[in-house]
Amino acid sequence: MKISDIRIRLVKKDDGKLKAVASITIDECFVVHDIKVIEGSEGPFISMPSRKTPDGEYKDIVHPINTETREMIRDAVLEAYHKAQSEAVEA
Repeated sequence: MKISDIRIRLVKKDDGKLKAVASITIDECFVVHDIKVIEGSEGPFISMPSRKTPDGEYKDIVHPINTETREMIRDAVLEAYHKAQSEAVEA
């Protein structure tokens, strides 16, 4: 599996923990939207797309099924996020 494209949309609000929303394209044929970049106590992390269940719980609607794939997606999205942040500061 290869991530062939990553698009980052920085969130402008300075008061929230949500910092960006990402879309990734896998193998130039499958897109996953709404991957969130969230600022945590130990730095940014990603949250996969989810929806709220009737009992108020959130469930991922798409997610990697192994650690290797999760780490690959996390690293690629966070790298693109840091690059987008740098470019926004320079502009």
